[in-house]
Amino acid sequence: MRVLLLLAAIAVPILATAQPAKIGVLTFEETPEALKQALRSGLREQGYTEGKNITLEWREAGGKVERANQLAAELVSMKVDVIVASLTPAVTAAKKATSTIPIVMAPAADPVATGFVKSLAHPGGNITGITNVVTDVGSKLLGLIRELKPNVSRVAVLMDVRSQLAKPFLEEMQAAASKSRMHIVPVEMKGPGDTKEAFNALRKEKVQAIVVQPLLATKELAELAREHKMIAISTGVASSSFPRLGAALGYGSDPREHYQRAAVYIAKILKGAKPGDLPVEQPTTFELVINMKTAKALGISVPKDMLVRANEVIE
Repeated sequence: MRVLLLLAAIAVPILATAQPAKIGVLTFEETPEALKQALRSGLREQGYTEGKNITLEWREAGGKVERANQLAAELVSMKVDVIVASLTPAVTAAKKATSTIPIVMAPAADPVATGFVKSLAHPGGNITGITNVVTDVGSKLLGLIRELKPNVSRVAVLMDVRSQLAKPFLEEMQAAASKSRMHIVPVEMKGPGDTKEAFNALRKEKVQAIVVQPLLATKELAELAREHKMIAISTGVASSSFPRLGAALGYGSDPREHYQRAAVYIAKILKGAKPGDLPVEQPTTFELVINMKTAKALGISVPKDMLVRANEVIE
């Protein structure tokens, strides 16, 4: 009995002083509250409640690479248990900052091509998570443009030269265009600050539509596209935000799913799983968003069956 009482006395302070798991969340862009709630909700489903057995340290880089690097180093110095990194530049920053703390992508584009993982099935190292790569995305984006306006023949592809995926993105769009008899006009940008200069080039090329890499999908770009009667579409993390900023279309994986699935990875890692042993997941939920106000401004009548398929129609 004395032994049992002694063990009980020892156990109480251990339980009382147990520290909540500390999760660092590094996002390259500003994180909408809905996505923050998606992560919190996902964690609750896994048995983790913020303020009780888990804490979340949110850091937003505001679209600046150097800031992302600084914030990643800050999270490492705080000795977080896991880093959730949203968007490829944030994952890159986290990767530079640590080779030991587990990193969960939420999401990253083509983690094999960027060198984050060895393969989707066997990541190796300290990085795993979700990729937002959509199979045959080029054909889907061009198909939506032509569905909205059948006579489109010249499409610009706005590429972010900061991104390792600029070249693969362009190549995929060119391959898709060759099948649909469209001509692709590549336009390089160093960031959103190049938007007006890019549009000067677009006007000279007489393009009818633009496909935009996600990190370039700004309000200014959407407004200029509408002003110059161009269909604008983006994908990935901008699939819903770009149409809300005024672009005609958005198509891609659901960003809420990225955060909900990230919670599952966090739980597995906290319970002892190694990131390198957890396969990278591809998206399963996709969304089509249509801005009807923009379509009307462009003089376009949206087909009824396209409206039926849409996950969100912005009036």
